[in-house]
Amino acid sequence: MIRYSRENTAERAGVEPDYLIRLVELGILRPDESDRFSPGDVRRVLMARSIEDAGIPLNEVGDAIRRGALSLDFADAAGFERFAGFASETFRQVSERTGIPLELLMVVREAMFIAQPAPDDRLREDEMTIVPFIELQISEGFRPAAIESLLRVLGDSTRRIAEQEAAWWNSEVIEQAGAAGEGPEDVGNVDLTDRIAPLTDQALVAMYHAHQARTWTSNLIERFEALMQNVGIYSRLERLPAMCFLDITGYTRLTQERGDDVAVGLATKVARLVERTSIGYGGKPVKWLGDGVMLYFNDPGPAVRAALEMVESLASAGLPQAHVGLHTGPVLYQEGDYFGQTVNLTARIADFARVDEVLVTQAVADASKEDGIAFVDVGDVELKGVSGTVHLLRAHRSRDDL
Repeated sequence: MIRYSRENTAERAGVEPDYLIRLVELGILRPDESDRFSPGDVRRVLMARSIEDAGIPLNEVGDAIRRGALSLDFADAAGFERFAGFASETFRQVSERTGIPLELLMVVREAMFIAQPAPDDRLREDEMTIVPFIELQISEGFRPAAIESLLRVLGDSTRRIAEQEAAWWNSEVIEQAGAAGEGPEDVGNVDLTDRIAPLTDQALVAMYHAHQARTWTSNLIERFEALMQNVGIYSRLERLPAMCFLDITGYTRLTQERGDDVAVGLATKVARLVERTSIGYGGKPVKWLGDGVMLYFNDPGPAVRAALEMVESLASAGLPQAHVGLHTGPVLYQEGDYFGQTVNLTARIADFARVDEVLVTQAVADASKEDGIAFVDVGDVELKGVSGTVHLLRAHRSRDDL
């Protein structure tokens, strides 16, 4: 069994050795051997520091532990091994050793939503595991700005996951244990923690890999698409499909204001209306994307009519309003999803559209032979993430169709 000296334990926890003596005297640490501490003791020191920083006197914590009203024994659970201590190197030392720019290296801690470190602060053990990832990118010539952007997105995304996980664990384990009158030693539910923690990691990595497969495939397909264009393959396609993105306006705000139950009801009604309308015009919903849906249509004309009807039907049904983008062009299909430049441009057009608008490209307007459809010129617009300008038109019903 792993045991650390007092000095090594203090170094890992980022405290002075005398702090450990104080915790032993208060009964917060109870080592099996004098001056020999376990990995769980390191985590208890880290928790004690957090408790103290929160303004709770440690002498009261020790008193509660002695009376059996509080327990930190759950820190010994394998699931709590992710509570990282401190490594031996500082940010400055790691920067000099690896060649990672010091400011970029310190972004690692900022991305974890922890206060900005000083150059001579020591890295945490979990931060050290990220260093090789950055070091490889630097050696391959990746731009620091691109590396920083990825680190910050990774930090923000995993923060949101961790916060939701904490809320889930609090409602389903901690509050339930309290309601059942279980003792302090049961609140942490060590057995369940040890069983569920590796499965949580497994599920998280599996979902991440699934997203990787989709996004990496998208990158590869876009490159393949460009190669196909270079050899003129697209010019031989006689009929091009249409992609449609319908975004619900204010859906997130409605969810926050009215709660999840109302949101689920609204989502069900929207989904039913969108599916019924799109199928009626030869289309199909491909996937739901938070506040909207991506649809595929065999032909641009029916796609425009379907988009106009969906926008009108949502409004008349008292559901959240929508805005739509439509584009026609070659798409590549894999495992139930569509990829390529046509899809990406369509999404950007939908982002640009205002409430109740159905915006289309010139290619859609040219391919739409449907009676009752008219277009108003919007002009050349700049879209986020799209080089150059894109000519857009606003679709609406002609007077004869009203």
